[in-house]
Amino acid sequence: MTFVVEQHEGRERLDRFLATRLAAISRMRLRQSLDEGGVRVNGEPQAAGWRVETGDVVEVDLDPATETAMTPEPIPLDIIHEDDCLLVVDKPAGMVVHPAGRHRSGTLVNALAYHLNVAGRAEPPIRPGLVHRLDRATSGLMVIAKTQHALSRLTVEFQQKRVEKGYVALVYGRLAEERGQWEAPIGSDPEATPRWGIRETGRPAATRFAVCERFPAHTLLDLEPVTGRTNQLRLHCAHFGHPIVGDELFGQGEEAELGRLFLHAASLRFRHPMDGELRRFEAPLPAVLRAFLDRCRSG
Repeated sequence: MTFVVEQHEGRERLDRFLATRLAAISRMRLRQSLDEGGVRVNGEPQAAGWRVETGDVVEVDLDPATETAMTPEPIPLDIIHEDDCLLVVDKPAGMVVHPAGRHRSGTLVNALAYHLNVAGRAEPPIRPGLVHRLDRATSGLMVIAKTQHALSRLTVEFQQKRVEKGYVALVYGRLAEERGQWEAPIGSDPEATPRWGIRETGRPAATRFAVCERFPAHTLLDLEPVTGRTNQLRLHCAHFGHPIVGDELFGQGEEAELGRLFLHAASLRFRHPMDGELRRFEAPLPAVLRAFLDRCRSG
């Protein structure tokens, strides 16, 4: 495969450039190809840390006989929108986005590979372009690129924070404010459990919140991540005294009657990579979350 480095990708590390352009290929396979000299920049093999420049030609050799993360699996998808260059799907809670670690199948990428290349009979096969991620425990909207052009344009939109993402969360306690912004740095510590947390040495992170509905022991919030750190919404809610219901990792444990995290990516607004027009997509709360809210309203 051959790629030309676009202007916004200049000075990017070669391994990160490849991870973005070949999002459906595991990082392990890309690293193996780099280590074996299977990645060339302007005809010369380069290492993972090489900085690409605008206009560079990057060639990648991958063994087609090696199993990839794109193994098709007939897993149902809730498709909100699909056109020639992208899909918007409503990912269910409990589904991992990409094969990794012990989750080698049953992922969103496996389902997309089947939808596009088996059911859709795409020729040549389409590699689903993952522009952003959702936690396994979080349900809701994701946009997936079907073409390299769409992947590049959407990646720029996310990097420059021009994409509006809206989440709905039910948290413990009653917030004093109607709306506001939480700010606390987020970083990782490989020796800590959990690994990600609010740390002084972490990267700046900000989350906007607005109250939707109040209950005796809970508050329903609209959340907007200003930054896109790992586990940001869950960490900020817990750190500021209002952990998300059902958050076993950062909160007060599992809500027995709910059985999942009450966090849903409900809206997504971005410029379409083909015509530049703003598009907004919405996904209603899953039935289990609506039923839990009804129980909260009834006391």
